Amino acid sequence: MSAVGANSSGQLHQVYCRLLERYGPQNWWPADTEFEVMVGAILTQNTAWRNVELAIRNLKQADLLAAERILACPDGELAQLLRPAGYFNIKASRLKNLCRFLDRVSCRQLEAMPTAELREQFLSVKGVGPETADDILLYAFRRPVFVIDAYTRRIFSRLGLVSGAESYEQLRARFEKELAPSDAVYGEYHALIIQHAKVACRVRPECDGCTLAIQCEYLNK
Repeated sequence: MSAVGANSSGQLHQVYCRLLERYGPQNWWPADTEFEVMVGAILTQNTAWRNVELAIRNLKQADLLAAERILACPDGELAQLLRPAGYFNIKASRLKNLCRFLDRVSCRQLEAMPTAELREQFLSVKGVGPETADDILLYAFRRPVFVIDAYTRRIFSRLGLVSGAESYEQLRARFEKELAPSDAVYGEYHALIIQHAKVACRVRPECDGCTLAIQCEYLNK
């Protein structure tokens, strides 16, 4: 085994424990319904969560947080409601694509699907990529699928546990292989990664007092 990833199974678990001890449970994904999780997964593409919250608040105030109501809403009106999330015309189109999909398949049918098939179904929706699909599977359907995002690449490449050049699917398979399958742990871990990237492991890292400093290859070079 190469230096990258050596004994990574134990180290991945150590990272999770340190982050959980430092930040505590994150209670993520912040949503009232499974459909709201799916909407948030579309809207969070390329934007901060606070902007997603503003857009979802607009949908709630307009009484549009339901697939059939979103589909009935004129494109321009929907785009304006989603403006806080950025790329609002594109996201309005993607959100309607998701709603058309959900209009064709019942929740009961989706819930009955094996995880691999369910993932393929969501990936077939135009505008839904691997990260978005995995957000939906993990937080809306409680499937043990590990979500990879830019924060994951940043933190774990600095720790020296990944090279950073792996594909999305390679990294997802790596985490799922080396951690016990658990939607609760995967969901908490992803949320903790996001929190740590905001607080400490930024583009310009704030290394003083970092809870992962003892494990960080970037800091200890």
